[in-house]
Amino acid sequence: MTKSSEKNNSIKLSIKGLSKTFGNKIVLNDLNLDVNKGESLVVIGGSGTGKSVMLKCILGLMKPESGSVHVEGQEITSMKFRDREKLIQKFGMLFQGAALFDSIPVWENVAFGLIQGKKVGKKEAREIAYEKLSSVGLSSDVGNLYHSELSGGMQKRVALARAIATEPEIIFFDEPTTGLDPIMADVINDLIIKISKETGTTTLSITHDMASARKIADRIAMIYKGKIIWDGSVDNLETSNNEYVDQFVNGRAEGPIKTLTTNT
Repeated sequence: MTKSSEKNNSIKLSIKGLSKTFGNKIVLNDLNLDVNKGESLVVIGGSGTGKSVMLKCILGLMKPESGSVHVEGQEITSMKFRDREKLIQKFGMLFQGAALFDSIPVWENVAFGLIQGKKVGKKEAREIAYEKLSSVGLSSDVGNLYHSELSGGMQKRVALARAIATEPEIIFFDEPTTGLDPIMADVINDLIIKISKETGTTTLSITHDMASARKIADRIAMIYKGKIIWDGSVDNLETSNNEYVDQFVNGRAEGPIKTLTTNT
C-alpha cells in the first residue's frame, strides 16, 4: 500500500450510532458515517432530514441521546468541556449565514479564533488575517470594512478566510452556497476545492445544492429521516440504484420522498 492510499484510508472522523430526538420527533436515528483523512465528504439531504443536527452534535453544540463521535480515535461527546475545547481548536467552521460579528472590522473577524482561541498576539493575528483574505481573493482594503459593507459573496469569502485562519485539520461547511447567485456559488466552490487541495484538510459539508455537491465532493452520503441511506463516489451518484437518491439529485416531485404539498 502506498503512502497516499494509507492517508486516504485512515479515518479522521467517525460517527457511530448517533441518535437525537426533540420530544417525540426522531431527528437522528442510529446514524453512522466515517470521514477519511484529507477527504472532501458532502452530506446531502432535504430540509429537516437531520443534516444540521448531525453537525451540531459533532461540534458539541448539541448532546445526542446515544452514539459516539470520534476524532482521530478520541471520543468527544463525553469529553469534559476543557478537553473538548482543546480538540475543537482543530476544527474550522463556515456557518450558513457567514455569522460575522457586526461590531468589529473584517480582519478581526478573520483573526477571532487566533486571538481568542490560540492566544496569538494582535499584530501577528492581523498579518495572518490579511494573508487569509488574500488567499480567498479579497484585497487588503477589505480588512478594515465592516459586515454591513459587504455583499453576500464577500461575506462568504470572509467567513471562509476565518474558517482557515487557525489552520484547522477539519473544516465543516454548512450550506456554503446558500443565498448566492450561481456565479458566486461557483467561486465559493472553487475556493473550497483550492483550500482542500493546498492544505490537505479534511472537509465535511452539508448541502442540498447538488451542483455544489458534485463539484466539491470526493464522496457523497445522503441522509434521510436521520439515517445515512446511501454513500458512494460522485461518479456513482447517477447509478446509485437508490430511488431516494435518484429523486433527490434529479429534483423530482414524484418519488418516495414526500413533501408537505405532495398527496400521500
